Amino acid sequence: MSERIKSFIKDLPILTIGMFIGALAVHFFLIPSKLIVGSITGLSIVINLLTSIPLSLLIFIINAFLLILSYFLIGKEFGVKTIYAALILSPMLAILEKLCPIEQSLMQDQWLDLLCFVLLLSFSQTILFRRNASTGGLDIIAKIVSKYFHIDLGASVSIAGAIICFTAIFVYDIRTVIIGLIGTYLNGLILEHFTIGFYSRKRVCVISKDYQSIRKFIIEDMHRGATLYPIKGGLGSQDNFEIQSIMTRNEFSYLMEFIKKEQIDAFITAGTVSEIYGNLGVKGIKSKPKVLIENK
Repeated sequence: MSERIKSFIKDLPILTIGMFIGALAVHFFLIPSKLIVGSITGLSIVINLLTSIPLSLLIFIINAFLLILSYFLIGKEFGVKTIYAALILSPMLAILEKLCPIEQSLMQDQWLDLLCFVLLLSFSQTILFRRNASTGGLDIIAKIVSKYFHIDLGASVSIAGAIICFTAIFVYDIRTVIIGLIGTYLNGLILEHFTIGFYSRKRVCVISKDYQSIRKFIIEDMHRGATLYPIKGGLGSQDNFEIQSIMTRNEFSYLMEFIKKEQIDAFITAGTVSEIYGNLGVKGIKSKPKVLIENK
């Protein structure tokens, strides 16, 4: 069995949960509130209102067509996880339509429905992105636009989403178009916030005479990498070492607890890093280091 298939089977429950959250957002907030947000679901709602073709069937047909189109136009960039995520939304919506039919807006307010939809959808997309998948649909259109028109991928997503929002004019009024554009923009902002929150790390710099104790704690107890830089103080010209390390927020709190516990005199700075490339071969820890638990 190939590594790709093993990874898919391992991530299958999480992918299903992520798409189910997205299906809940569409069923309970997008459809009954008559919103057209820049997505394949939004386009499907417009076509549904014009033709009366079942919404779940439309979503399945459009996503399947785009996946086939992407295979011929942009190659095999969309793996089995994205194919699964793109095609499972339709059956989920069909099941929700049978089990929990809903005709009126839950919030009785388009703006509140929009906010709830965007929050749930962004959370769903973040779960998928963390597993190297996507919801397909709009992402596929954006990839095609980016490749053949040489437009930045982020801009391609915005352009494709805006075009879908404007199709609402065929079934609703200009107010609905504007609300859809705002929703599409908010989705991008919230998705970026969720993604940065998941992937961000702390870049920690520590200057101390007891740098060996700190280095040992970072490497041996937290299983994180550390880099030592020889430095010279500008005021007194003292020779010293600065330790730099990239760690999670929890690990940073463990480091601060260790320094306080050992009463180490240290100068510490920390900043948030949102983009990290490369693999240093260290995974860090998932629980509190034993040295902080012992002798409490």
